[in-house]
Amino acid sequence: MGNYIVQYKPFLLFLGKFFLSYLLLTFVYETYLNQFDSKQMEVDAITTSVAHQSATVLSWFDSQSYTAINLREPSVKLFYKNKYVSRIIEGCNAVSVIILFIAFVVAFSGKLKNTFVFIILGTVLIYVLNIFRIVILCMAMFHFPEYQSFLHGVVFPLFIYGVVFILWIIWVNKYSFYATKTVAK
Repeated sequence: MGNYIVQYKPFLLFLGKFFLSYLLLTFVYETYLNQFDSKQMEVDAITTSVAHQSATVLSWFDSQSYTAINLREPSVKLFYKNKYVSRIIEGCNAVSVIILFIAFVVAFSGKLKNTFVFIILGTVLIYVLNIFRIVILCMAMFHFPEYQSFLHGVVFPLFIYGVVFILWIIWVNKYSFYATKTVAK
């Protein structure tokens, strides 16, 4: 048994760091979300911010783009060309994707400064690209409402998770301790 632990130590360390950081960040985020009462239709500040920023970007294309509080559920309504095209819920704010991204980077450790900088830059990139993802999705749903399920369920999740996957590849190959070991061979 001891031989297996020694043999698989890097993998076990990866799993331990990944799950520990993922659970810790998820706990912090859930604690934050519990401040808001969904029964009272309260929407968390991050989701509200994402909705307003998406509406701002949409207004670059049409001045009749705006948000409104949804009185029927905890979400923010997003309007494009004065038409209700989307609702922004907590799951649209990309925080869960960012948590997954951070947990992976932490699990494949690198130098502390590199890790910190990569996490900050990656988080900002994911957040900004998520705003543009919502904007493009809203515009597409306005023009092609018959493809709403395909666009929302397939195309745009592939986009955001594809970006995260590319960031992970860059991290593992350029900045993690694993990358420095393989380059030295």
